[in-house]
Amino acid sequence: MIRKFQPSDLEAAMDLWLHGNTEAHDFISKEYWKQHFDEVKEMLPKAELYVYENDNTATFDGFIGLSGSYIAGIFVKGNARSQGIGKQLLDYVKAIKGNLTLKVYERNQRAVKFYQREGFFVQSQSVDEDTGQREYVMSWQV
Repeated sequence: MIRKFQPSDLEAAMDLWLHGNTEAHDFISKEYWKQHFDEVKEMLPKAELYVYENDNTATFDGFIGLSGSYIAGIFVKGNARSQGIGKQLLDYVKAIKGNLTLKVYERNQRAVKFYQREGFFVQSQSVDEDTGQREYVMSWQV
């Protein structure tokens, strides 16, 4: 089931954010993510967030974060990946937004392919000033 984020979800979301980023971005130092942990923890509740909660186990298996029509991230628990949760979260926000944009690191090919499969296209390329990594700006429209 997909539902709105609740304040009681914050710890699970932050755990998933940290582990998801360090696993998906092994080309960036884990320290980078740890250094940004407190900042993200403060900002996360201010974003538009939707949580995927497993109906059978009532576990927090993923979430998507938005700022307007910008997808700040999709995070799915490691043992729940490749089960369609990311797609369900994305489809949920596609149904309520007319267009979406996001940034994804070029080296995160799993994510790039996922977004392309879901109808996103590369709008532009740049370099993330904080990490020095090349990234794509990707867009989707109805």
